[in-house]
Amino acid sequence: MKTSTKDNIKGSFHEVKGTIKEEVGKVTGDRNLKAEGKAEKKTGKVQQRIGHAKEAVADLKGQLADLKKTG
Repeated sequence: MKTSTKDNIKGSFHEVKGTIKEEVGKVTGDRNLKAEGKAEKKTGKVQQRIGHAKEAVADLKGQLADLKKTG
């Protein structure tokens, strides 16, 4: 599995986990758990963006390689 795919999956997992923690924190009135959930959710979003960036770089490398072959 490509590292970009792994980053996207891990990011999604952290985002969902963070959302759950945040909601449980809201329901229970636990401000620390709510804050922890928000932070984990943001970490997941960043990790997904890293995965997307890695995919974009890989695509550009492929396009450059194709240009070199035809040029």
